[in-house]
Amino acid sequence: MNNQAHVIKPRLPEPPPSADKLLAAVRAAVEEIKAKDVVEIDVRGKTSVADHLVIASGTSTRHVKSIADEVVKFAKKLGAQPLGVEGEREAEWVLVDLGDVIVHVMLPRVREFYALERLWSVGDRQPRSAADVDDAG
Repeated sequence: MNNQAHVIKPRLPEPPPSADKLLAAVRAAVEEIKAKDVVEIDVRGKTSVADHLVIASGTSTRHVKSIADEVVKFAKKLGAQPLGVEGEREAEWVLVDLGDVIVHVMLPRVREFYALERLWSVGDRQPRSAADVDDAG
């Protein structure tokens, strides 16, 4: 008979998924639930809050909420617990904070009003050269 004590080692928590894996899960989620006009913005170097923003539109408040719910579901499958989900009650603009990836799901009129793409894309475009200006007329 073996009298040795059986040692149970504590299970270490899994490391959080990488930003790339989170982004892939978000892409899959918004595609699965048919989000409209999905835009990804790389914000590394612009903010320390996140590496990527994903902005998508829903066709109704119910669709906006469903998209956000799907993003949360896909993230949890990866082992990522959202840091926060805001705006679910009104569902005109739902923000899902996954840490390195922040997802904004909005009704089109809300998205147009706040224009997050323009806000976060300032300075991304290459300055037009003198030749470009001359060619434009």
